[in-house]
Amino acid sequence: MSRARKHTRPRGIAAFIVLMLVASGTLRLGEAGVAIAKNAQGTGNAIERAEAASGGNSDLSELMDMLNARSKRLDEREASLLARAEALEEAESMIKEDLARLEAVEKQLAATIARVDGASEQDVLQLTTVYETMKPKVAAQLFEQMAPEFAAGFLGQMNAASAAGIMSALSAEKAHEVSVIIAGRNADAPKD
Repeated sequence: MSRARKHTRPRGIAAFIVLMLVASGTLRLGEAGVAIAKNAQGTGNAIERAEAASGGNSDLSELMDMLNARSKRLDEREASLLARAEALEEAESMIKEDLARLEAVEKQLAATIARVDGASEQDVLQLTTVYETMKPKVAAQLFEQMAPEFAAGFLGQMNAASAAGIMSALSAEKAHEVSVIIAGRNADAPKD
């Protein structure tokens, strides 16, 4: 039985100490709240007393002047930033309009190029057909006068029979030049 008493006493003492600490903390918190309230009330009174002692104008008016000056500077900065933002918006709007105009011009240019390319291709095809229907010896006389690259372009588009007739009527030197150009057209093409 004495053994049971020894174990219960230390637990009871520990619980009592904890209870006392909690009570002490609660009282101190209550005192701190009262002190804060008194301090807040005292601060307002201290400002009023300082104003009354100094005439209430010099420090306070100096502080107000500083605050007004700072407020004015901030207002000026804000106005400047707003002006910049408006200028940026205007510039952005102008850039968008310019881009829209450029896109429209680009579309017109692409259409014009396509039309010109189509017309050029049509002209070349028509001229190729004319050379194909000519007698090979007569066409060969014209091809002798052409630049080899130009002649190779026409001969490359002709049907094989017409191209062969014209090539056989060309001088050996001209036929060789044109053949080298036609053969070398795809020499640089990648091979898979």
